Amino acid sequence: MRFSKDKRMGLIILLSMILVLTACGDTDKSSAEDKEKSTVSGEESDESLNVDKGLLNVEVTLPPSFYESEDKDIETIIEEAEAEEGIKEVTENSDGTLTYKMSKSKHKEMMKEMESDISSTMEEIVTSEDYVSIQDVKADNSFSDFTLVVDREAFENSFDGFASLTLGMSGMLYQLFDGASPDEYNVKISIEDATTGEVFDTVDYPEALEETDQAAE
Repeated sequence: MRFSKDKRMGLIILLSMILVLTACGDTDKSSAEDKEKSTVSGEESDESLNVDKGLLNVEVTLPPSFYESEDKDIETIIEEAEAEEGIKEVTENSDGTLTYKMSKSKHKEMMKEMESDISSTMEEIVTSEDYVSIQDVKADNSFSDFTLVVDREAFENSFDGFASLTLGMSGMLYQLFDGASPDEYNVKISIEDATTGEVFDTVDYPEALEETDQAAE
């Protein structure tokens, strides 16, 4: 299955999620957190997030592609990010990536927030009138494997397949923030016939985005 939406739209979705998540910091910071020592980030990647989990801090490195959709210069992006509670420092690296430093407690909070957001998204897909053919959405604990249980005929004659784009992007973001390497992260969306239980289609991310880019060229 291929989608008409391109990778640019996907990046907008991802960046929007990141900005929302970084805004959900605690109202207070303990003195222990103020004294935490910085850690050295791991090897950076231009293709994926890189997460370095130190003893006290967590550093998340975002590739330049995450900012392609932003009509802002890099200085403004850094300034706005550092103004968000819970983000200790944002550093621009020589390869164009940005490294966000936060406490481990903040990172844990963000992961829990993502889990909650993805669960809410799954529920909304089932209950929304926008996806009438989708009867259920299931996922594994790592959000790397989703199943859409659908009325097959209605699904194939609608645009409900776009729901898999939302789930794919959400799953990729979750894995990358959790430290998955660029060569390992993957999200599989299975489309299951509610009547027969047959999986009649699958969508794999990020491959689906790469195929969309190639088709658009």
